[in-house]
Amino acid sequence: MAIMKKQKELFTEIVETLKDYFKDKVPVITELSQKKAADPFVILIGTILSLRTKDETTDKAIKRLFKKAKTPEEMLKLSDEELEQLIYPVGFYRKKAKTIREISKTIIERYNSRVPDELEELLKIKGVGRKTANLVITEGFNKPGICVDTHVHRISNRLGVVKTKNPHETEYALRGVLPKKYWNIYNSLLVTFGQNICKPVSPHCTLCPLSDVCKRIGVIVFR
Repeated sequence: MAIMKKQKELFTEIVETLKDYFKDKVPVITELSQKKAADPFVILIGTILSLRTKDETTDKAIKRLFKKAKTPEEMLKLSDEELEQLIYPVGFYRKKAKTIREISKTIIERYNSRVPDELEELLKIKGVGRKTANLVITEGFNKPGICVDTHVHRISNRLGVVKTKNPHETEYALRGVLPKKYWNIYNSLLVTFGQNICKPVSPHCTLCPLSDVCKRIGVIVFR
């Protein structure tokens, strides 16, 4: 019981510290979801575009694409060439263009043009993985979910709050230890933290607001 209480206090410190430190900075998909009348379809496609792509590039691609098409039907009206041009230069833009078309067609045919709001249903859609599905659940529908990308996986292990080998294991580990009230915000905070401070190589530990609680697991210290 004492261990659980200590762990809860640790997560509270992590989340509240990062919320204060990055109060004016959020990832592009979170920013998208915070806009008035955020559409789950827009969140879904925006998330696909953001995979392996810098936020600045994703943001520009999202704005270009959604000026032309905001619904599954409108996406399918775009030619392959036009869709590729609109999302270029996001990473793997040709593959993502095909994925966007496949997802749009599936949503129309299976879900009556509405993005499903259940994790298991989202995972049935070709091209939608657990990270994407969880982000749509949290950012598109404001339902509890834990989105684990490379930042969340790496930093959670570096902090010492979990000991896992891959993002899939990290998601399930966090579901058991992370207080549910922090599920939805955890990804957004750690992504921003990972992009700016807790980088994969040469993290800025001297600037880190969590230096007092971080176990620095896997961090190489040069002397």
